[in-house]
Amino acid sequence: MTTKNISITEEAYKALLHEKKNNESFTDTILRITKKAGKLADCFGTWKMTDPEEQAILGELSEGWRMTQERISSEVPRH
Repeated sequence: MTTKNISITEEAYKALLHEKKNNESFTDTILRITKKAGKLADCFGTWKMTDPEEQAILGELSEGWRMTQERISSEVPRH
């Protein structure tokens, strides 16, 4: 089996160590974690949010788009 050395921050090491089971290698831990994660698209539609959560998210998105439009309008010259 080929091996590779990687550099990670102390914070990432501690997070990985926290996930590691007693008799598990770091390789096994990484493979276990990444296997269960799957693709982001596999998660679509799985979050059962409440109406207030949905409204809060939509409000934040709307505000973000409004601010973006204002910034674009002020920075991009119109022809």
